[in-house]
Amino acid sequence: MDTRKITLKTDEEIKIMVEGGRKLRLVLREIIKRAKPGITTLELDHYGEELIRKAGGRPSFKMVPKYNWATCMCVNKVVVHGIPNNYPLKEGNVLGIDVGMYYKKFHTDTAWTIEISKSKYQKAKSMKDNFLETGVKALEGAIETARVGNHIGHISRAIQETIEKQGYSVVRTLVGHGIGKVLHEPPEIPCFLRGEIEKTPKILSGMTLAIEVIYNQGKSEVSYENDDGWTIVTADGELSGLFERTIAVTKTGPIILT
Repeated sequence: MDTRKITLKTDEEIKIMVEGGRKLRLVLREIIKRAKPGITTLELDHYGEELIRKAGGRPSFKMVPKYNWATCMCVNKVVVHGIPNNYPLKEGNVLGIDVGMYYKKFHTDTAWTIEISKSKYQKAKSMKDNFLETGVKALEGAIETARVGNHIGHISRAIQETIEKQGYSVVRTLVGHGIGKVLHEPPEIPCFLRGEIEKTPKILSGMTLAIEVIYNQGKSEVSYENDDGWTIVTADGELSGLFERTIAVTKTGPIILT
């Protein structure tokens, strides 16, 4: 368990994170628009960095020691920390885009997973659609529980119940996190309820949290075997999904920043 002290943000600091989060939300939206068959994940990464710098920020992930990219690009079985490369996206690929921005001394972090398609017209619903929609619902439910008086365990339980109800599995070795002047702050936010809810950290006004839904279509186990020092994949080769928003906890409820 992370024993570092949780840092609560002032109203003024949250205002800065609201501004930065709004800019990052637009960056992610534009990357998603460009994610079509034929484009490489490295091209998307360069585009994302360009947008971040035009918005007056710096790529948060490039501030992580030995990580040299503005985004993580997670294709199909890649769970997290996918290195952008020269792989051209293909129709039907599942792509998780994870991106962070450092703006006016504060980080925000966000991620979304999409299916790559040539057409924007409605198609017959597939198993991939249900898989991705479940991740969105899990994130929405988790954010709703991020209220003063609840515990971090309420967020974790909301994610786990939504994912497992559909027959999917949450990844148990990766977590969401607090965020602010440091990209990864306490508390850790597991995607499953770890122990008794009352023994998990209390949710307090002024917390800023990067809530992540990290889940697999198959089993929960992941593999750390890679040749780049970063990429984590599903152990069974099945699809993985990632949905993340940065939020601020206030007395009146959660504010979605990204």
